[in-house]
Amino acid sequence: MKLFRFLSLIIILSSFPLRAQISFEGAGEYQPIKVSAPASSGLNDIYVVWTTNDISINYQSSGSSSIEWLIYSNLGGGYAEEISGINKNGNIYTLNNPEGNHGYIINDNGKSYIFWLVDYSQYRMNSGELSMSEESNCDMTILYFGGNASPINYYTVNGRQENLSREISLIYNNLDWNDQDSFFIEQEEEKTLPYINETITLSPPLYCPTEISLSGDRFLKKWGIAVTTSFYSSSPIAVAVKAKIETEESEDTDQSEENSNQIGSGGDGLGGSAPFNANFISYFTDAVIHYEWQITTDPEFENIDYRIYQQDLDYTFTEEGQHYVRFVGSNSDGSCEAFSDIFTIFIGASELKIPNAFSPNGDGVNDVWKVAYRSLLEFKCWIFDRHGHQIYYFDDPNGGWDGKNGSKFVNPGVYFYVIEAKGSDGRKYKKKGDINILNSRTTGGNYTEEE
Repeated sequence: MKLFRFLSLIIILSSFPLRAQISFEGAGEYQPIKVSAPASSGLNDIYVVWTTNDISINYQSSGSSSIEWLIYSNLGGGYAEEISGINKNGNIYTLNNPEGNHGYIINDNGKSYIFWLVDYSQYRMNSGELSMSEESNCDMTILYFGGNASPINYYTVNGRQENLSREISLIYNNLDWNDQDSFFIEQEEEKTLPYINETITLSPPLYCPTEISLSGDRFLKKWGIAVTTSFYSSSPIAVAVKAKIETEESEDTDQSEENSNQIGSGGDGLGGSAPFNANFISYFTDAVIHYEWQITTDPEFENIDYRIYQQDLDYTFTEEGQHYVRFVGSNSDGSCEAFSDIFTIFIGASELKIPNAFSPNGDGVNDVWKVAYRSLLEFKCWIFDRHGHQIYYFDDPNGGWDGKNGSKFVNPGVYFYVIEAKGSDGRKYKKKGDINILNSRTTGGNYTEEE
């Protein structure tokens, strides 16, 4: 008999009516709330009533033949049983004192209307204290709710348990990173909870003091008797940090390669030639009390070369190799710690290339004699005429000689340089050689690499 009902149910579910004439009597001031059921449930609707005591459900048939009214439990519609004692008045069929938290199937002239009836009195949300749970940690904030807002379950035609969301509202403020403004910004957060089983988990956790308000559920709000509770969280323990880097860049972004005398690093990312200066800026949330910058050549940060205890860091890299930098922040007792992204700085080995000719004729090409270099920490250069008289001196490898002795250009011919320099890798340079000044326009300085 039950197998027959199950097979019959599969057939009749294929032709639901668009609308069923269902009404309730005896519900009082808290009228039943109709909720649309997911199509996958096999239900047409879900009705939530304040209580099933002393209520009646009326169904208006569209035909003249008698109807069949069935009830099913968590076992599903395949185990539905016919209800006896249905009152009939014309084409109005009435079920008195229905059983809550069950499903109902009305078969009428080859069509079916299926709904689940929730007795809210068995799930009633009540107020309780909202507080911070001791289980809160660095990754999540856990709130404890002393009231009741347990799941409201219903069962599909196939006997599958589903949850009817209470749509409880939780509102609080938190800090959120804003990439455009490069700042942690406090903003309101709102979460909708389907139910509460004693605790509420917030992830990401709270990063700032805030008022936390809870209200619901959607059924009590509809009936005008919503439950509300709140508390103030004054001491967050979780931390978050961010960092960025600012480096010195040339104002002349259109500088041609032949007029730039600093050799690239030959690697990817930041850095290149020492000394390389970088300004590191940190940002962190309210609970960060202790902070430091860590600098190391170990990408795993197991061996840290430098720990610098300041909020922002202006640092000059002088040593050859790959360097890693990150910002670390922790709370007052060190129980929560957060790390920024890692910055990678590459400093290439020292290098010095010296040109043997230039043409200071004002045509904008090769008008200044410059060395090409990388990672030089010390530099001195003397220029002499053929009689051994010093006519120019400079100590910045970014500088050069414009072909003048004082305020006047020297004559074309051969001149001499002496260079002493020291690289970031400890290499020392002592070089001397010829400089040819040409009147004609040239395409470059014919650089020769110094070993």
